[in-house]
Formats: sequence, C-alpha cells, structure tokens
Amino acid sequence: MQNQAFPTLIQAGDSGIMVVFGDSLDLAINNAAHAFDAALRARKLPEVEEITPGIRSVLVRFDPLRSGLNNILGKLESLLDQQDWLLAPANPDRKVWKLPAHYGEQSGPDLENVAKLLAMPVDRVIREHSEARVRVLMLGFAPGCAYLGSLPQHWDLPRLDYVKAEVPPGSMSVAVRQTVLFATPIPTGWQTIARTPFLSFCRDQAPYFFLGPGDEVTFEPVDHQTFLQLAADVAAGKMIVQPGTAN
Repeated sequence: MQNQAFPTLIQAGDSGIMVVFGDSLDLAINNAAHAFDAALRARKLPEVEEITPGIRSVLVRFDPLRSGLNNILGKLESLLDQQDWLLAPANPDRKVWKLPAHYGEQSGPDLENVAKLLAMPVDRVIREHSEARVRVLMLGFAPGCAYLGSLPQHWDLPRLDYVKAEVPPGSMSVAVRQTVLFATPIPTGWQTIARTPFLSFCRDQAPYFFLGPGDEVTFEPVDHQTFLQLAADVAAGKMIVQPGTAN
C-alpha cells in the first residue's frame, strides 16, 4: 500500500487515508492536491466523511462501518488512475485577493530583524513581500489559518528559537518562504512582520471562511490609522475586501 513513487496512499489510523502527491513544497504538487480534492468531492462517496487538502496531500476520512479499508483504497486508486494529477492546472475557481496590511510598528515587531536577515532596507522588504502574488497553499492548524507561498528563494528564513505566547488576529508571520496569515489569537514561532484588518475566519456569519485553498493573495501596505479604521469596519461586520477572479 505504501511505495516510493507518487502519488501514494498511506493509511492514517483505522478511518483515514492520506493521498500524497510529493515530498516538497512545489506548486505542481499543490495543484495536484487541490485538483484531487475537488474531484473526490464531486464523487460524493457516501462512506467519505471528511476531505482535508494540505500542501502536498489530501487526507480522506471515511466511516469504517460503511466501507472496509480495501474498498475505499480501490476507489481512491481508481480516481488516481484517471489522470496525471501532477499536470493539473491551478484551481480554476480560485479567487484573487488584495488585502490591506500594516507593516512594522505595533503590527510587525519582527520586521527589522527580517530586514537584517535579508540584508535589505525595510522599505524593500515591505515592497517585495506585498507585491509577491502568493497562493493559499492550505488552511490548517487553527480556524482560517492560511499558509501562503511561495516567496522568492532568499526568503527561506528560519523560525524563531522560541514560541511567542500569542499574536493577535490578522498577524502575518514569515518563515521557510511562506507567510502564515492568522485569523485568531494564536501562539507562533514564526517572525511577525505585519497585520491585516481582514480576518479570513468569522464564526458569527456565513461563509465563515473567506480564503480557500488555491486562492491568490497580494498585500496593500497601509498606515496604522488606516489599519485601525478598517479594523473597526470589520468589527462592525463590514466586508472590507472584495475578491476578484483569476480568469
């Protein structure tokens, strides 16, 4: 059941199967995971209870009382055989977001340290980060928490050697060529360089989650006063950003 080639199927407990498309952070592998996720959802298999796409894999949780392991494996293998998933295009239904972001000061206490590690002025760090068009590689770890990538190679920054007890909602932290965008208060060992008033998760109103896997994101730098005004709008239930479409 487990082999060296990709894609591969790995049993995850007594009611889960991990469909793995590769072993690196690669957009083609990420495309494959998103495309397989969409295709499996379209199948609407009655024994499948939950499908969770990741950066390079898809976790399929099934009801073992409705389907034996070999049966669900056969259905997943049949779907895998239908195409070369590593040739799948980016999610055709992806949204494109331009999110306001306040860099440095109260919102990004690690910005200057990141600038030192990158050996560039702070204004260039802000420009490079905000203009990079990154993808929502996956959602996970906490509600609405989005992993965005990939930044240029020189952004392969280390994590901190300690864990911050908490950063506020909307914090944007960087490491390993990714930006993690938090929607809730959360601990982190990544370096926080900015904060957006946009929250990708809202438990008080549908659709609850705004960003989706495969969506594309850039940032628009704003000053602290603008950030506070937009944050007040969000607190009042207003939608401060409207996404575009990729096509």
